[in-house]
Amino acid sequence: MSNILITGGAGNVGSTLASKLAEDENNFIVIADNLSTGSINKVPDLANVKLIKTNVNHYNDLVPIFGRYNFDYVFHYAAVVGVKRTLENPVMVLDDIEGIKNILSLSKNSGVKRVFYSSSSEVYGEPFEVPQNENTTPLNSRLPYAIVKNIGEAFFKSYYQEYGLEYTIFRFFNTYGPNQSEDFVLPKFIKAALQDKPIYIYGDGMQTRSFCYVEDNVETCIKAINDESCINDVINVGSDIEQTILSLAQDVIKMTKSKSEIIHLPPLEEGDMTRRCPDISKMKTIINRDLISLEKGVQYLIDHYQS
Repeated sequence: MSNILITGGAGNVGSTLASKLAEDENNFIVIADNLSTGSINKVPDLANVKLIKTNVNHYNDLVPIFGRYNFDYVFHYAAVVGVKRTLENPVMVLDDIEGIKNILSLSKNSGVKRVFYSSSSEVYGEPFEVPQNENTTPLNSRLPYAIVKNIGEAFFKSYYQEYGLEYTIFRFFNTYGPNQSEDFVLPKFIKAALQDKPIYIYGDGMQTRSFCYVEDNVETCIKAINDESCINDVINVGSDIEQTILSLAQDVIKMTKSKSEIIHLPPLEEGDMTRRCPDISKMKTIINRDLISLEKGVQYLIDHYQS
Protein backbone atom coordinates (compact mmCIF):
# COMPACT_ATOMS: atom_id res chain seq x y z
CA MET A 1 0.00 0.00 0.00
CA SER A 2 1.13 3.55 -0.77
CA ASN A 3 0.22 6.40 1.55
CA ILE A 4 -0.09 9.63 -0.42
CA LEU A 5 -0.57 13.20 0.81
CA ILE A 6 -2.21 15.78 -1.44
CA THR A 7 -2.15 19.31 -0.08
CA GLY A 8 -4.83 21.47 -1.67
CA GLY A 9 -6.69 18.28 -2.50
CA ALA A 10 -10.11 19.94 -2.26
CA GLY A 11 -9.37 22.05 -5.34
CA ASN A 12 -9.90 21.36 -9.04
CA VAL A 13 -6.73 19.44 -9.87
CA GLY A 14 -6.07 18.02 -6.39
CA SER A 15 -9.52 16.50 -5.99
CA THR A 16 -9.38 14.90 -9.44
CA LEU A 17 -5.92 13.54 -8.64
CA ALA A 18 -7.27 12.08 -5.39
CA SER A 19 -10.17 10.41 -7.22
CA LYS A 20 -7.88 8.79 -9.77
CA LEU A 21 -5.32 7.63 -7.22
CA ALA A 22 -8.11 6.20 -5.05
CA GLU A 23 -9.21 3.91 -7.90
CA ASP A 24 -6.27 1.75 -6.82
CA GLU A 25 -7.42 0.26 -3.50
CA ASN A 26 -3.78 -0.16 -2.52
CA ASN A 27 -3.49 3.61 -2.23
CA PHE A 28 -4.54 5.54 0.86
CA ILE A 29 -4.90 9.25 0.18
CA VAL A 30 -4.84 11.99 2.78
CA ILE A 31 -6.04 15.42 1.67
CA ALA A 32 -4.82 18.42 3.65
CA ASP A 33 -6.75 21.58 2.77
CA ASN A 34 -7.93 24.67 4.65
CA LEU A 35 -10.96 24.91 2.31
CA SER A 36 -10.32 28.62 1.65
CA THR A 37 -10.78 28.12 -2.10
CA GLY A 38 -11.39 24.37 -2.22
CA SER A 39 -14.64 22.66 -1.28
CA ILE A 40 -15.49 19.61 0.79
CA ASN A 41 -17.97 18.69 -1.96
CA LYS A 42 -15.09 18.04 -4.35
CA VAL A 43 -13.38 15.55 -2.04
CA PRO A 44 -14.04 11.91 -3.05
CA ASP A 45 -16.30 10.15 -0.54
CA LEU A 46 -14.31 6.93 -0.48
CA ALA A 47 -12.98 4.62 2.23
CA ASN A 48 -9.37 5.16 1.15
CA VAL A 49 -9.58 8.98 1.07
CA LYS A 50 -9.38 11.09 4.22
CA LEU A 51 -9.78 14.87 4.42
CA ILE A 52 -7.99 16.76 7.18
CA LYS A 53 -8.88 20.42 7.40
CA THR A 54 -5.63 22.19 8.15
CA ASN A 55 -3.40 25.02 6.98
CA VAL A 56 -0.16 23.61 5.59
CA ASN A 57 1.51 26.98 6.26
CA HIS A 58 1.33 26.13 9.99
CA TYR A 59 4.14 23.69 10.78
CA ASN A 60 2.76 22.39 14.07
CA ASP A 61 -0.53 21.44 12.39
CA LEU A 62 1.32 19.28 9.86
CA VAL A 63 3.66 17.45 12.21
CA PRO A 64 1.07 14.96 13.59
CA ILE A 65 -0.24 14.24 10.09
CA PHE A 66 3.20 13.21 8.86
CA GLY A 67 3.82 11.33 12.10
CA ARG A 68 0.67 9.25 11.76
CA TYR A 69 0.63 8.24 8.09
CA ASN A 70 4.25 7.65 6.97
CA PHE A 71 3.71 9.01 3.47
CA ASP A 72 5.40 7.45 0.47
CA TYR A 73 4.61 10.37 -1.85
CA VAL A 74 3.56 13.97 -1.33
CA PHE A 75 1.83 16.19 -3.90
CA HIS A 76 2.10 19.80 -2.75
CA TYR A 77 -0.72 21.61 -4.58
CA ALA A 78 -1.94 23.94 -1.81
CA ALA A 79 -1.65 27.61 -2.81
CA VAL A 80 -3.60 30.84 -3.13
CA VAL A 81 -4.81 30.78 -6.76
CA GLY A 82 -6.64 32.99 -9.26
CA VAL A 83 -5.29 36.17 -10.89
CA LYS A 84 -7.66 38.55 -9.12
CA ARG A 85 -7.30 36.85 -5.73
CA THR A 86 -3.50 36.72 -5.87
CA LEU A 87 -3.18 40.35 -6.97
CA GLU A 88 -5.47 41.53 -4.17
CA ASN A 89 -3.80 39.42 -1.44
CA PRO A 90 -0.03 39.56 -2.06
CA VAL A 91 0.94 38.93 1.59
CA MET A 92 -1.31 35.85 1.72
CA VAL A 93 0.42 34.63 -1.44
CA LEU A 94 3.86 35.15 0.10
CA ASP A 95 2.77 33.16 3.17
CA ASP A 96 2.67 30.07 0.92
CA ILE A 97 6.46 30.00 1.10
CA GLU A 98 6.05 28.69 4.67
CA GLY A 99 3.93 25.79 3.40
CA ILE A 100 6.61 24.86 0.87
CA LYS A 101 9.27 24.83 3.59
CA ASN A 102 7.05 22.83 5.95
CA ILE A 103 6.27 20.15 3.37
CA LEU A 104 9.89 19.72 2.37
CA SER A 105 11.22 19.65 5.93
CA LEU A 106 8.69 17.05 7.08
CA SER A 107 9.07 14.97 3.91
CA LYS A 108 12.85 14.92 4.34
CA ASN A 109 12.55 13.79 7.96
CA SER A 110 9.90 11.10 7.47
CA GLY A 111 11.22 9.00 4.61
CA VAL A 112 9.03 10.31 1.76
CA LYS A 113 10.26 8.79 -1.52
CA ARG A 114 9.46 11.77 -3.75
CA VAL A 115 7.70 15.12 -3.55
CA PHE A 116 5.66 16.58 -6.42
CA TYR A 117 5.16 20.32 -6.73
CA SER A 118 2.53 22.25 -8.66
CA SER A 119 4.37 25.21 -10.09
CA SER A 120 2.75 27.35 -12.76
CA SER A 121 3.02 28.77 -16.26
CA GLU A 122 3.08 32.15 -14.49
CA VAL A 123 6.77 31.69 -13.70
CA TYR A 124 7.52 32.44 -17.37
CA GLY A 125 6.00 35.92 -17.27
CA GLU A 126 5.79 37.59 -20.68
CA PRO A 127 7.17 35.00 -23.11
CA PHE A 128 10.56 35.47 -24.72
CA GLU A 129 9.82 32.43 -26.87
CA VAL A 130 6.78 30.42 -27.89
CA PRO A 131 6.31 27.59 -27.19
CA GLN A 132 7.70 28.03 -23.69
CA ASN A 133 10.31 25.39 -22.93
CA GLU A 134 11.21 24.13 -19.46
CA ASN A 135 14.94 24.50 -20.03
CA THR A 136 15.38 27.48 -22.35
CA THR A 137 12.60 29.97 -21.53
CA PRO A 138 13.66 32.46 -18.83
CA LEU A 139 11.50 32.85 -15.73
CA ASN A 140 10.86 36.57 -15.61
CA SER A 141 7.56 37.34 -13.87
CA ARG A 142 7.66 39.82 -10.99
CA LEU A 143 4.17 39.11 -9.64
CA PRO A 144 4.07 37.68 -6.08
CA TYR A 145 2.28 34.49 -7.18
CA ALA A 146 4.90 33.71 -9.83
CA ILE A 147 7.76 34.66 -7.52
CA VAL A 148 6.49 32.24 -4.88
CA LYS A 149 6.20 29.44 -7.45
CA ASN A 150 9.73 30.18 -8.63
CA ILE A 151 11.04 30.21 -5.06
CA GLY A 152 9.21 26.91 -4.51
CA GLU A 153 11.00 25.35 -7.45
CA ALA A 154 14.32 26.52 -6.01
CA PHE A 155 13.45 24.97 -2.63
CA PHE A 156 12.57 21.59 -4.16
CA LYS A 157 15.79 21.51 -6.18
CA SER A 158 17.83 22.62 -3.17
CA TYR A 159 16.38 19.91 -0.90
CA TYR A 160 17.44 17.31 -3.46
CA GLN A 161 20.93 18.78 -3.73
CA GLU A 162 21.35 19.09 0.04
CA TYR A 163 19.43 16.08 1.37
CA GLY A 164 18.73 13.78 -1.59
CA LEU A 165 14.93 14.27 -1.41
CA GLU A 166 13.76 13.49 -4.94
CA TYR A 167 11.23 15.77 -6.64
CA THR A 168 9.16 16.35 -9.76
CA ILE A 169 8.04 19.89 -10.61
CA PHE A 170 4.92 20.36 -12.74
CA ARG A 171 4.41 23.74 -14.40
CA PHE A 172 0.64 23.78 -14.87
CA PHE A 173 -0.91 25.75 -17.71
CA ASN A 174 -4.63 26.65 -17.60
CA THR A 175 -6.28 23.44 -16.35
CA TYR A 176 -10.05 23.24 -16.45
CA GLY A 177 -12.64 20.65 -15.46
CA PRO A 178 -15.91 20.00 -13.59
CA ASN A 179 -14.39 20.83 -10.19
CA GLN A 180 -12.94 24.19 -11.20
CA SER A 181 -14.05 27.24 -9.21
CA GLU A 182 -16.50 29.56 -10.91
CA ASP A 183 -14.14 32.56 -10.92
CA PHE A 184 -11.93 31.03 -13.64
CA VAL A 185 -12.38 31.86 -17.30
CA LEU A 186 -14.01 28.73 -18.75
CA PRO A 187 -16.57 28.16 -15.98
CA LYS A 188 -17.41 31.88 -16.07
CA PHE A 189 -17.89 31.90 -19.84
CA ILE A 190 -19.92 28.68 -19.98
CA LYS A 191 -22.21 29.51 -17.06
CA ALA A 192 -22.88 32.99 -18.45
CA ALA A 193 -23.58 31.57 -21.91
CA LEU A 194 -25.99 28.95 -20.60
CA GLN A 195 -28.00 31.77 -18.99
CA ASP A 196 -27.71 34.15 -21.99
CA LYS A 197 -25.87 36.61 -19.73
CA PRO A 198 -23.07 38.91 -20.95
CA ILE A 199 -19.58 37.46 -21.23
CA TYR A 200 -16.95 39.92 -19.99
CA ILE A 201 -13.45 40.03 -21.47
CA TYR A 202 -10.51 42.14 -20.30
CA GLY A 203 -9.04 44.24 -23.12
CA ASP A 204 -9.43 43.26 -26.77
CA GLY A 205 -9.37 39.52 -26.00
CA MET A 206 -6.36 38.89 -28.22
CA GLN A 207 -4.33 37.50 -25.31
CA THR A 208 -3.82 33.76 -25.81
CA ARG A 209 -3.98 30.80 -23.46
CA SER A 210 -3.70 27.04 -23.89
CA PHE A 211 -6.32 25.02 -22.04
CA CYS A 212 -5.69 21.55 -20.62
CA TYR A 213 -8.54 19.28 -19.56
CA VAL A 214 -8.01 18.08 -16.01
CA GLU A 215 -7.98 14.38 -16.96
CA ASP A 216 -4.90 14.99 -19.16
CA ASN A 217 -3.19 16.86 -16.34
CA VAL A 218 -3.90 14.20 -13.73
CA GLU A 219 -2.96 11.23 -15.90
CA THR A 220 0.38 12.87 -16.64
CA CYS A 221 1.04 13.49 -12.95
CA ILE A 222 0.14 9.94 -11.92
CA LYS A 223 2.26 8.36 -14.65
CA ALA A 224 5.15 10.55 -13.48
CA ILE A 225 5.24 8.54 -10.23
CA ASN A 226 6.65 5.48 -11.97
CA ASP A 227 8.42 7.23 -14.87
CA GLU A 228 12.12 7.49 -14.04
CA SER A 229 12.59 10.28 -16.60
CA CYS A 230 10.45 12.52 -14.38
CA ILE A 231 12.66 12.19 -11.31
CA ASN A 232 14.33 15.50 -10.44
CA ASP A 233 12.93 17.21 -13.52
CA VAL A 234 10.58 20.05 -14.49
CA ILE A 235 7.62 19.28 -16.77
CA ASN A 236 5.20 21.61 -18.52
CA VAL A 237 1.67 20.22 -18.13
CA GLY A 238 -0.84 21.77 -20.51
CA SER A 239 -1.93 21.93 -24.13
CA ASP A 240 0.16 23.26 -27.02
CA ILE A 241 -2.88 24.64 -28.85
CA GLU A 242 -3.12 28.43 -28.47
CA GLN A 243 -6.52 30.08 -28.26
CA THR A 244 -7.39 33.77 -27.94
CA ILE A 245 -9.76 34.64 -25.13
CA LEU A 246 -12.08 36.36 -27.63
CA SER A 247 -12.31 33.27 -29.86
CA LEU A 248 -12.85 31.13 -26.76
CA ALA A 249 -15.87 33.26 -25.82
CA GLN A 250 -17.18 33.06 -29.38
CA ASP A 251 -16.77 29.26 -29.43
CA VAL A 252 -18.58 28.90 -26.10
CA ILE A 253 -21.49 31.03 -27.36
CA LYS A 254 -21.69 28.93 -30.52
CA MET A 255 -21.53 25.58 -28.69
CA THR A 256 -24.20 26.59 -26.17
CA LYS A 257 -26.38 28.27 -28.83
CA SER A 258 -26.36 31.26 -26.51
CA LYS A 259 -27.61 34.80 -27.02
CA SER A 260 -24.88 36.18 -24.78
CA GLU A 261 -23.23 39.46 -25.71
CA ILE A 262 -19.45 39.86 -25.42
CA ILE A 263 -18.54 42.97 -23.45
CA HIS A 264 -14.98 44.29 -23.35
CA LEU A 265 -13.70 45.66 -20.05
CA PRO A 266 -10.56 47.79 -19.58
CA PRO A 267 -7.39 45.64 -19.63
CA LEU A 268 -6.06 44.43 -16.30
CA GLU A 269 -3.22 46.61 -15.03
CA GLU A 270 -1.04 43.57 -14.47
CA GLY A 271 -1.17 39.78 -14.46
CA ASP A 272 -2.80 39.27 -17.89
CA MET A 273 0.09 38.01 -20.01
CA THR A 274 -0.19 38.40 -23.79
CA ARG A 275 0.60 34.77 -24.71
CA ARG A 276 0.71 31.36 -23.07
CA CYS A 277 1.71 28.23 -24.95
CA PRO A 278 3.96 25.48 -23.57
CA ASP A 279 6.37 23.09 -25.18
CA ILE A 280 4.81 19.82 -24.00
CA SER A 281 7.24 17.37 -25.61
CA LYS A 282 7.99 15.79 -22.21
CA MET A 283 4.31 15.56 -21.28
CA LYS A 284 3.44 13.87 -24.59
CA THR A 285 6.11 11.24 -23.97
CA ILE A 286 4.73 10.57 -20.48
CA ILE A 287 1.01 10.44 -21.30
CA ASN A 288 1.57 8.69 -24.66
CA ARG A 289 -1.84 9.42 -26.15
CA ASP A 290 -3.70 12.24 -27.86
CA LEU A 291 -4.84 15.00 -25.53
CA ILE A 292 -8.53 15.81 -25.10
CA SER A 293 -9.41 18.61 -27.52
CA LEU A 294 -10.70 21.92 -26.20
CA GLU A 295 -13.95 21.42 -28.08
CA LYS A 296 -14.52 18.05 -26.42
CA GLY A 297 -13.49 19.35 -23.01
CA VAL A 298 -15.81 22.35 -23.24
CA GLN A 299 -18.64 20.02 -24.22
CA TYR A 300 -17.91 17.91 -21.13
CA LEU A 301 -18.27 21.05 -19.01
CA ILE A 302 -21.47 22.15 -20.75
CA ASP A 303 -22.97 18.71 -20.14
CA HIS A 304 -21.81 18.83 -16.52
CA TYR A 305 -23.39 22.22 -15.83
CA GLN A 306 -26.62 21.20 -17.54
CA SER A 307 -26.97 17.92 -15.66
